Amino acid sequence: NRNLKILPMISLSNQIVNPAARQKAIERFREKGIILPTFSQMRNPELVPGKIKESLKNIGLWDLHPANLFRITWKNEPVETGGLYGGVNYLEIPSSLTGVKARIILLIGKYFPTGAHKVGAAYGCLAPRIITGEFDPSYHKAVWPSTGNYCRGGAFDSYLMGVTAVAILPEEMSKERFSWLRDIGAEVIATPGCESNVKEIYDKCWDIRRNRPDCVIFNQFDEFGNPAWHYNVTAPAIEEVFQSVKSEKSQLAAYVSATGSAGTIGAGDYLKNLFPQMKIIASEALQCPTLLNNGFGGHRIEGIGDKHVPWVHNTKNTDMITAIDDEDCMRIFRLLNEPEGHAYLKTCGIEEELISKLHLLGISGVSNLLSAIKAAKYYEMTGEDIIFSLATDSSEMYHSRLEELTAEKGPYSNLQAAKDMEKCILGQGTDNLKELNYYDRKAIHNLKYFTWVEQQAKEIEDLNQLWHDRNIWHKQFNQAARWDEMIHEFNEETGVLKRL
Repeated sequence: NRNLKILPMISLSNQIVNPAARQKAIERFREKGIILPTFSQMRNPELVPGKIKESLKNIGLWDLHPANLFRITWKNEPVETGGLYGGVNYLEIPSSLTGVKARIILLIGKYFPTGAHKVGAAYGCLAPRIITGEFDPSYHKAVWPSTGNYCRGGAFDSYLMGVTAVAILPEEMSKERFSWLRDIGAEVIATPGCESNVKEIYDKCWDIRRNRPDCVIFNQFDEFGNPAWHYNVTAPAIEEVFQSVKSEKSQLAAYVSATGSAGTIGAGDYLKNLFPQMKIIASEALQCPTLLNNGFGGHRIEGIGDKHVPWVHNTKNTDMITAIDDEDCMRIFRLLNEPEGHAYLKTCGIEEELISKLHLLGISGVSNLLSAIKAAKYYEMTGEDIIFSLATDSSEMYHSRLEELTAEKGPYSNLQAAKDMEKCILGQGTDNLKELNYYDRKAIHNLKYFTWVEQQAKEIEDLNQLWHDRNIWHKQFNQAARWDEMIHEFNEETGVLKRL
């Protein structure tokens, strides 16, 4: 592996690297009528040009149209077609459902194109490479290694940017993912195993590096564009919601994120700059507790790959690890989506308006909710504390899982709903979690060595820099302003916006 060139530790440039490749990208975008949105426009869609807004009125949320790049935002109107922008899409889960006093708010990913926010993380990786000339869409193919939504987001963004996509994901992921990828025209590579089998994905990436020189691999686990997008877009969305819902005594007490690729958790770095006392909670599966106790195994919480520590995870900023039983997730997933579950929740005094929106939580969203409940109990939070997390996707991605659970366990009943509520939500305790001290954080960081230095040909000097350099994370996450300048220049040279 050492003989193969891979991307350097600071993997995204903010200067033009290859003018010839950049010019080919300009010609491709001009030909296909593609305009790139800036990070500022994704954060604040009011900045989107009126001509683009007008075109969106006739385009569906999932349509394969270049204008849908401008729907990579948390502020899409929650409609399937023709919508523009509004406030941040979020859902507050009340104490009557969570059993804790703290307010728990989830940002909703369903109203991104593809039904998950990963189109944003993928954009943060691909767009900077195009505007700097590191990626030539007339020659290169974009490889998206993933445990699910990231490769879907990458394939969608690739199609909209006139790029050929290659999606790599575990063979045991839900069939909805595979069907959609093939329908969009992506090359699909299924690797052995389930959600936890990330190394098998990496092995396939090395095979591609050796044998397919036209492929550029966008590995979300070491691509700084992934957390940089969340730092610059997701975190400001959370800040905006907090400012809109807080009372005089409220505090942003915690941010909960499944570790996964460590992209989403990167939003915590931005939030902690504003709210230094808040806690960043990293959530993982109890069946594969890599961060909690160097554990391993397989699990069913789709959307959070593990058995390693992502290169882009700033472990020095992580305050707590929680591990969630995947059985609890599957049981609550049924509770929130089965008619008998809804009927039971009504008897608990939960309003029908909220019940009608619970389908907005996918399996990993349920896991994040349970982690938030654990954190609220551990820190003895009150009604003045607000915890934020995300529902990356919705139940729409997992209808086949509901069918499988029904086939395995039988029809869902009112009695089962009561058991699930009592055990899996109200019964969440402060077990299977760990509050991290300095050396706990360093121990987790040191685990990166075995994946990234021994297996993935990173340099040990870069690994040490990630821990000791106080400015490295700030530099990585704060390139968006420069990228925006380059995106404006790129769009000017294509001339597409002027022609609208």
